[in-house]
Amino acid sequence: MNARETAWRLFSSELNTATYEIKGADEKSPSYIVTHLGAMVNRVLIAGVLTEKENVGSGEEPMWRGRVQDVSSGNFYINIGKYQPEAAAAIANMDTPAYVAIIGKVRTYTANDERVFVSVRPERIIKIDEETRKQWMLETAQSTWSRLKMMKKATSLENATEKDLIGLGFCERDAKGIVTALDHYDVPNSATYLKTIQYALRTILPDNNIDLGLPEDVSDLPDEIEIEPGDTAHNSADMEDTILRLLEELDVDGKGAPRDELERRAEAEGISSMELEEISNILMDKGLVYEPNLRYLKRI
Repeated sequence: MNARETAWRLFSSELNTATYEIKGADEKSPSYIVTHLGAMVNRVLIAGVLTEKENVGSGEEPMWRGRVQDVSSGNFYINIGKYQPEAAAAIANMDTPAYVAIIGKVRTYTANDERVFVSVRPERIIKIDEETRKQWMLETAQSTWSRLKMMKKATSLENATEKDLIGLGFCERDAKGIVTALDHYDVPNSATYLKTIQYALRTILPDNNIDLGLPEDVSDLPDEIEIEPGDTAHNSADMEDTILRLLEELDVDGKGAPRDELERRAEAEGISSMELEEISNILMDKGLVYEPNLRYLKRI
């Protein structure tokens, strides 16, 4: 079974400013980039507008570089090489601009002047519609808000340790990430992240005058961002049942369900490609499905 890391929802403003990396002990161990808000990131689920793409390799051995704009003027930078054949084939057939969602691993590059550049190496890249992009923006705003609140709670303690934070109800991963971030960065400026959240919410709800006020002290603000789900929102449990049923129906030769056929059948059931990716991750986390390879998903 292939173990997969959590695919974090991050805006580019948080990912691109991360400079500290925890290297794996060996080639098979995962490495993590630690953000200023304490996210320990190995994989990401990002979405936005593919504004540029360029094949800097050859026709026989393509190597794609691209830029994906998320909110405001923020950009993710992507690199796709020969070891990501599915993503390379997909981006080759895409025109720009296009709404896309990407699952991929993060990479860093340190220049001679010690500046650190962060990029994403896509495992999969798919076209999405505007509503799906807004759904990602909402989920990412909620995820960023949650990390911001946890960081504020942690910094309210003097020299908080992982044990202190776990005692306050943090999970081990979040406690380690926040303590590591505070050890290597200054206390983050809340306004930087609130501006991004505010811009995202204004994009999702253009008729609402959303003003977070950009306070430094967010201790009195609600714990979560709550927005009534739209018509496209689905019940997660129902979608999990649907995907499990489709996996059984499509596994006709014991190899698993072909990803492309699973996407077509799921879409016919009202489940978007991005929702399918999310549900697949949930089911893998629950130990109910696994990936024999990137082209198949199989029920256990």
